[in-house]
Amino acid sequence: MKRSLSKTSRFLSLILRHKPERVGLELDDGGWIEVSALLDALDAHGSPVSQQQLERVVEQNDKQRFTIRDGKIRANQGHSVSVELNLVPRAPPDQLFHGTASRSMAAILEHGLKPMRRQHVHLSWEIAVARNVGSRHGRPEVLVVDAARMAADGFRFFLSDNKVWLTDSVPSRYLRVYQDS
Repeated sequence: MKRSLSKTSRFLSLILRHKPERVGLELDDGGWIEVSALLDALDAHGSPVSQQQLERVVEQNDKQRFTIRDGKIRANQGHSVSVELNLVPRAPPDQLFHGTASRSMAAILEHGLKPMRRQHVHLSWEIAVARNVGSRHGRPEVLVVDAARMAADGFRFFLSDNKVWLTDSVPSRYLRVYQDS
């Protein structure tokens, strides 16, 4: 049975970011797995994906969630399993954005942004992307992150291969609610 690229992408996200053991895999320290081992494991567990399907998912995913390099694949960010992405700290733009559901705003404004079950807080350099992320969880709200002040105060930022900004946390003092002009 063929599954859509979207469903395949979501399933690969589950395996490569959260539950590799579901198909009997173990990611290396950097989150990588041999493409052939991934395809064999998916097939053995009744979820076959062809090499061509996998390549299409990697190339056509609008969020560019995966990277294939030297015969291996990994998710670019968003892991709940411990991996070392070997990202180099980078100077962020002055402002970054975080999309969330409106029901989460009070807690975030009080306690700041935390990675929750992931390794990092995910931030966007585009308001539209942040709004889209927030809409997955209900009525979206966008927060503005004073990334320049955070960086000046010693917080580190990283830029993933798919252009998502990552940081360990964002204390509430660096947040404000985005207001449409």
